[in-house]
Amino acid sequence: MHPLVKKIEEKYLKKNKSQFQIGDTVKVHMKIIEGDKERVQVYSGLVIGKHGGGSAESFTVSRVAFGYANEKVFPTCSPNICQVEVVRRGKVRKAKLNYIRGKLGKAAKVEGIFTEELSGVEATQE
Repeated sequence: MHPLVKKIEEKYLKKNKSQFQIGDTVKVHMKIIEGDKERVQVYSGLVIGKHGGGSAESFTVSRVAFGYANEKVFPTCSPNICQVEVVRRGKVRKAKLNYIRGKLGKAAKVEGIFTEELSGVEATQE
């Protein structure tokens, strides 16, 4: 990439990017502007892919609501994204989870990783 393009892109990159991976269950807090009012709406689901890099980076979140699968693509560096909160870490071996698209219910589950920071309680193994 050209150094001039990198310099211009730097001011649009977020300083405190959330650390999440593919397979994680996340809550995306996004700003919604309705007329002269502004509110924060939460969209929760499973991260099924990441795309691009730099200021053009985005990620896809999939969720099932009322029996219908919904997907939404979020730009990582958008000023309308307030926060990306990791609810549950997932253990996957693929970069894109396209096989999740056709699944509903328990079939759409991803194996989880229990960590102290997310659950607040130490995970014990028997």
